[in-house]
Amino acid sequence: MLRTSIYPTSYTLSPLIKACGQVFDLKTGECVHCHAWKMGFEAHVFVLTALVVFYGKLGKLVEARKVFDEMPDRDTFAWSTIVSVHARGGDMASATNLFNGMPRRNATAWNTMIDGYARLGSVQAAELLFDQMSEKDLVSWTTMIACYTQNKEYKKALAAYDEMLKNGICPDKRTLATVVSCCAHLGALDLGRKIHFYIVREGFLLDVYVGSALVDMYAKCGKLERALVVFLNLREKNLYCWNSIIEGLAAHGDGKSAIAMFDKMVEENVKPNGVTFISLLSACTHAGLVEEGRKIFQSMINDFQICPELKHYGCMVDLLCKAKLLEDALELIGSMKIEPNSVIWGALLSGSKLCQNLDIAELAVSKLMDLEPDNCGYYSLLLSMYSEARRWEEVKKIRALMREQGIEKCFPGSSWIELENELHQFVAADTSHPASSEICILLDDLYGQLKPACASF
Repeated sequence: MLRTSIYPTSYTLSPLIKACGQVFDLKTGECVHCHAWKMGFEAHVFVLTALVVFYGKLGKLVEARKVFDEMPDRDTFAWSTIVSVHARGGDMASATNLFNGMPRRNATAWNTMIDGYARLGSVQAAELLFDQMSEKDLVSWTTMIACYTQNKEYKKALAAYDEMLKNGICPDKRTLATVVSCCAHLGALDLGRKIHFYIVREGFLLDVYVGSALVDMYAKCGKLERALVVFLNLREKNLYCWNSIIEGLAAHGDGKSAIAMFDKMVEENVKPNGVTFISLLSACTHAGLVEEGRKIFQSMINDFQICPELKHYGCMVDLLCKAKLLEDALELIGSMKIEPNSVIWGALLSGSKLCQNLDIAELAVSKLMDLEPDNCGYYSLLLSMYSEARRWEEVKKIRALMREQGIEKCFPGSSWIELENELHQFVAADTSHPASSEICILLDDLYGQLKPACASF
């Protein structure tokens, strides 16, 4: 176009700058920036805003801010754009200062700030902004629900979804996928079913995002057959869908079906990622498929050029330990190209307990004491092994060490259950549940009946 001497307009430059951002071409984008200046667009708000977006997308926060600061006129979109650039870049201090200085705040700026705080895990800051919004649109509600979900506040996410419906806001696919994901984490099967029914009733086509969320939800809620039905009925399946069903099969202990599903995925030219192999190796662990697990681990490296991460090594160590192949597990740890973490050594310690191998257990605990000195679980496991071996002197030493370091008890376990559309959480040694007295009485009664029954074995 330039060679034919046709003079560009702002409608030419703006999409051109956007194209440079989409392909992450900094050099060409900077050239277009120069052309914009030479051609007299140094004050054009659309062109300059496109440059702010471009530099922000490429992580050039200083350059993006310089363009914004030099803009003679800024509209609301330009303000919300620079706020978004800083928020997505993790610079919430600058984003907050700009947000507070906006002449007029639009919904995009509010939603961007909430999303920025969510990324940093600042749920309270996100809640405060959300509560201050005078008008909340679908994006606002979805952003807040996603904030809770990202930070594992699943019960709050479901409460926000319920409040959104009460305010007459209809969810879209992104909202539904996020809420279904919450149901998966909480085991809220009834609510998940209702959302699935809503999706069908309203005529939503099951895309890869909602579809993979439903597959994951049904599998985690114990309805594997339903998860398979949803998966098989998906018109389009991406990697997330395949990973969800493979993970579901793995969690249900059906290792051979998980491997068969993986083979089918490869046949359909869907390239696996690291998450796929974590699920596959977990499936082999649950089903005790040692040789298959070894082959899959090698295939990941040799056939798909995926470098093993800590989670992959953790799965392999767990697989070998549960098969009582402690020496093989120790050899694998020694061959690791990355530093083993507490999960790796913890799996070896559990395997040592299974095989009653105190030498390897002591080695694992010595490493774990350096990595997680305050974790009482490892000390407790070693104490148990020493007690079973009647090595009372070592028991005394470990207990003295725990007292010296102020380690008293482990973090309590917890569980969720859904009953009549209400979620109940139970925490070990906690009596805050309204029915805790009745529950304790029932447990005592069950214990009384179990004790003589167990004595007869």
